[in-house]
Amino acid sequence: MKDAIRPIVFGGMLMLFLLASCQPYQFKGTFYEDPPEAADFELTSADGGRLRLSELEGKIVLLFFGFTSCPDVCPATLGIAKRIIEELGDKSGRLAFLFITVDPERDTPEKLNTYVQNFHESIIGLTGSEEELSSVREDYGIYAAKVPLKSGIGYTVDHTARVYLIDNERRLRLTYAFGTPYEDILQDIKQILKEIDAEN
Repeated sequence: MKDAIRPIVFGGMLMLFLLASCQPYQFKGTFYEDPPEAADFELTSADGGRLRLSELEGKIVLLFFGFTSCPDVCPATLGIAKRIIEELGDKSGRLAFLFITVDPERDTPEKLNTYVQNFHESIIGLTGSEEELSSVREDYGIYAAKVPLKSGIGYTVDHTARVYLIDNERRLRLTYAFGTPYEDILQDIKQILKEIDAEN
């Protein structure tokens, strides 16, 4: 009797596996059903040059807003960026990670450059005038506000802590809440790269 049941059980498990493998990929981040075009911008890079988002078309872009004096959220997020870049290996050139300051008063290009390079040499730090930066924040729905401190630092900055994923066609595809495991973001990136390769 047991021998007769085994093929049925095995066949059922195989059928479940095949059905699961046919399911469409479920993205880990919050995704847009109809991805809008990501707003273009031009800011000053950490090396002193100027960079436009549209210049990165063809790459997947991860976008994060933070500041170099941030005690926790920003270094944690850049640590995740480092892991993602390293684990992409030879595909890491197809990804750009942009770190846009919400504290231009203190984050000079030189300071930004030193800060982002401590995590990974390919992370791009960006700053600009307050007018330029506030325009970008408005386009991406980013909150940022100074909070006075009694310590010698003077103030900190409360800010939106989401990571934004822009695809190779400059569409805003996904966002990730702070604390999203890097493996989830990495898996989504690999899936989008797979989609791109399948189209080409």
